[in-house]
Amino acid sequence: MQLRYAFRLYPDTGQQKALARAFGCARVVFNDAVRAREEARAAKQPFPKAAELSKRLITDAKQTTRRSWLGEVSAVVLQQSLRDVETAYRNFFASLKGDRKGPKMGAPHFKSRKDKRQSIRFTANARWAITDKGRLNLPKIGAVKVKWSRTLPTTPSSVTVIKDAAGRYFASFVIDTDPAADATRMPETDRTIGIDLGLTHFAVLSDGTKIGSPRFLRRAEKKLKKAQRELSRKQKGSKNREKARVKVARVHVKVTDARREFHHQLSTKLISENQGIAVEGLSVAGLARTRLAKSVHDAGWSSFIRMLEYKAERYGRTLVTIGRFEPTSQTCSTCGVKDGPKPLNVREWTCTACGSVHDRDHNAALNVKTAAGLAVLACGAPVRPGAIPARREETGSHGFPTQARAA
Repeated sequence: MQLRYAFRLYPDTGQQKALARAFGCARVVFNDAVRAREEARAAKQPFPKAAELSKRLITDAKQTTRRSWLGEVSAVVLQQSLRDVETAYRNFFASLKGDRKGPKMGAPHFKSRKDKRQSIRFTANARWAITDKGRLNLPKIGAVKVKWSRTLPTTPSSVTVIKDAAGRYFASFVIDTDPAADATRMPETDRTIGIDLGLTHFAVLSDGTKIGSPRFLRRAEKKLKKAQRELSRKQKGSKNREKARVKVARVHVKVTDARREFHHQLSTKLISENQGIAVEGLSVAGLARTRLAKSVHDAGWSSFIRMLEYKAERYGRTLVTIGRFEPTSQTCSTCGVKDGPKPLNVREWTCTACGSVHDRDHNAALNVKTAAGLAVLACGAPVRPGAIPARREETGSHGFPTQARAA
């Protein structure tokens, strides 16, 4: 399995200018490739191949006066930008044919220089390296200072440099995990658990544990409102407006980082303590169209479930997702009688068949576990196979790799 390890970068002034130049060149090559394909489509000609685009938009373009500045950045960055175009079109056509799951994807569009998030990718061919002093040495950029929050377990295969909307820089390393080492980190257990996700409590477990909802966005609303009000009063295009925009972005990234850390800590705890986990499949997109939209997005259920999925795959746990139409809140977990729908303000009810008094969320968590089959399923069942993309890992121990990365 591939995972992403992200670390904060602190480039100096000259390195920031070099990174801005690389971001711009990668964006221009991406837009040129999209334009070339759209012109071929309009002329009813076959799409140009990747090798043809590479020669025309990179190799030959460097020899012209109009694109001579492409030679100021690493060629690997430009090649990876063409690969991104290929991937975008491949996903678009797969979505049109129905081969790609999820919502329909649109055709690739031009990138704007005003986009607040920029990124470039370096592969092994770029000859980037981690120095003995713990700096990230990037071609035509230099040795950038890195804040190592943990040691890389293996040699990375690529690194992506990202600048977010708040002006922060990150280095995202892709590594291949060792299944044997992961198995020793999470010993097998005979515990199983059902999870009912909600808004009053973020999660209620089938063993009765209730985990409160942090509501990170709600707690930051006052500060965010003030920052957005100051932004609206600034003249468009001015430097003061850009400073105000960064302040708004910083409030948002603090909320995002706090929510991600909460999801990582809770998902790791549940995966380490339970061999089998059952959750309910929620229609977050549908709930986001109701009056509870802000609270639903603030909870971040989809992100939490994705973390459970890849961590269960990594550590050999069983994760079962039951259907969203399963009447978990209407069924008595003691006798199994369906007692009918209940309004949201009813948090406790008594079964008319057996007389059991149920807490609404705890009863739903028990029914989620039963519907998933974990109540009678033998522990240690194999995890469902599936390709898991590289994810950002949670933070951990401090330190940086001392050995230089081989080219």
